[in-house]
Amino acid sequence: MRALEIARKLAQLDETAKACEAYTLALHESDGTDPGMELEAALYILQFGSGDNYKISYTVFRDLYNKGFCKEDILQVMDGAFYAPNVKLIQTRYRKNCALLEKYPYIFRKDFLKFEDLPIRFYPYDDNSYTPYYMEEERFGDYINFKETVIRHYFFKNLDNPILAQDVYSQYELEYLRDNVRRSEDVARENHIYLHYSSWAEFCAYLTCLNMKPLLEEKKVVFLFEEEIEQYPIDFKARFNIDYSGMNVKPLAIREVTKIIWHTQLSSHNGGDLFNEVFDAHPNLIMMPSIMMSNVQETVAKVRDIIDGCDSLAEALQSFDNWNEPRLIEELYHNRSRTDKDILVAMYLYQKEYTKFIDRESRIVPALFFQPHFSTIVYSLKADVKNRARLYSEMYETVRNSPLFLGFKYIKTFTPMRRPTTSHGGTVRFMNFKAEEANKNLGEHDTPTIITDAVSERILNRSFMIDKQDRIYRDSVIVRFEDGKLNPTATFTALSAFLDLPYTESMTYCSDHGKKDPHPETKGFDPVSVYRTYDEFVNDKERIFIEYFLRDAYAYYGYDFQYYDGKPMSVEQVKELLKGFDVMDSYMRKTWKLVFAVAKVTHSGGTAENSLEETVQQQMLDHYMGEVLTNRENTVDILMENLYFIGKNGQPLHMMPKLELDPALLEQPLYH
Repeated sequence: MRALEIARKLAQLDETAKACEAYTLALHESDGTDPGMELEAALYILQFGSGDNYKISYTVFRDLYNKGFCKEDILQVMDGAFYAPNVKLIQTRYRKNCALLEKYPYIFRKDFLKFEDLPIRFYPYDDNSYTPYYMEEERFGDYINFKETVIRHYFFKNLDNPILAQDVYSQYELEYLRDNVRRSEDVARENHIYLHYSSWAEFCAYLTCLNMKPLLEEKKVVFLFEEEIEQYPIDFKARFNIDYSGMNVKPLAIREVTKIIWHTQLSSHNGGDLFNEVFDAHPNLIMMPSIMMSNVQETVAKVRDIIDGCDSLAEALQSFDNWNEPRLIEELYHNRSRTDKDILVAMYLYQKEYTKFIDRESRIVPALFFQPHFSTIVYSLKADVKNRARLYSEMYETVRNSPLFLGFKYIKTFTPMRRPTTSHGGTVRFMNFKAEEANKNLGEHDTPTIITDAVSERILNRSFMIDKQDRIYRDSVIVRFEDGKLNPTATFTALSAFLDLPYTESMTYCSDHGKKDPHPETKGFDPVSVYRTYDEFVNDKERIFIEYFLRDAYAYYGYDFQYYDGKPMSVEQVKELLKGFDVMDSYMRKTWKLVFAVAKVTHSGGTAENSLEETVQQQMLDHYMGEVLTNRENTVDILMENLYFIGKNGQPLHMMPKLELDPALLEQPLYH
């Protein structure tokens, strides 16, 4: 192995940094048939590597141990390098958790195991991740990130009884339950969170990694172990002499809302309205239809400026007298550390038309359903020094960095997707309609509304690809529009489970502010829009082009090709397609012709004089369309290399997971 030989020579020359690189390359080239080489490389990297290089060794040691190679020696290395340096911290955490639980009133078992008798030992991988080692089985498990920002359980499927959760060991999910289940005192009924663990010994072991303190402070949680499940739910009046039924239901506070459901805009005409209409009137959502992101930002900033400028609560109440919710103004005013997120939630809560369907006595805090809208989603494409396709979108960056989003502790993201060629045809149709309306009565100084190159924008718009480390996409899923139309029960049952919302009767029909079937032309779940082709607004060469450059998305999300034959294409073949973009070009020419028709000749004095001659206008239009063709050809040159994309920070982009439906609930065969 060439890399291994180089690594050994570099090690002999004490070129440790380069040797580590070579050993790392050797590990990448390894086919698993030479565990001795892997152990050699891992030991060297562990000793001489820097930064996060230790993680390479860590993984190699773990995998070799589980394969049975040099188990005693590897375990000794793992103990010395990763466990022993952290054992005091782990032991201290365990003792603190045990001490807190011993004083807690709603845990009925106190025989905590001695630290040395715990059945699982956790080896730190980084600040938040560990690998469990199962003592009796003598094996390592998979990595566990206790703070991973993903909700994997369907906690809120049924709200008839208090929440019962089984074997939850995620710190993030445990805090999610604490934050999103209302206190019994606030809903005037027994509403504790019941955590049942099937193994007492395993629960004790996990106390070495969890932090119990924030979970116990409000006494919301009841712990049950093994056969204690029979006690669920507990009659608190009989057992603890606490009668919640005599209390009053409390109105929702702004900071109780910690979860946002982000309904993303993948591109234009993806069927997003269908999803808005299905979630409309849901009893556990603060629901507002799509709204321009720029309008939201401006309004939040305006509210902040006004309330920051108020010198008294009375002045604040007077400034927002149209809200008709004095308690919200009071909460915002007194909270000097108010965030944009707080203001956004308050803006939703005060508007009765968006909150009138909320179940005020629900066991859980409603989530904020938010669909910030952009007039269009545009991505730019550049090749980096390694000739990788780097994607960038100003709209995406606006959301990714927005305090409106980042202020929420819990973010669930879902993205509707529609067959790209259908979505494209609908987009061109809409662009043409808007341009015609805007350009009907142009004044002398008005700028014409133009139609942009929607074909190029379509193939560059890879909003369905995500950086897995990006906070706003950590817990995300793609939902196909066609599934929502053809198999609504299966689709929205699965989507409810992902979003951790009850699947309610309100989700079995489309509505707007509670009014059923608000758009007769779409007729709720009528599938007519699934099969539209928009032939007037897109031709076959344009559709072949789209399918070819989105072929990876078609395969991943289950769409069959309708125009592209699936065969490999050369650069020349693809560029030949560009010459046939007659439909797209005709719509672009129609609006750009207006731009050049109102162009003026400007003299050195700066005075606009005569309009350009018609022949000059035509030359300018032809020149512009020539530039469009050049841009298309440049895009083709980059994309023909491969369909491997990176984001702004150079990280590889991956397909957003697709929502999987329960076959037993399908009303029709899956759309392809």
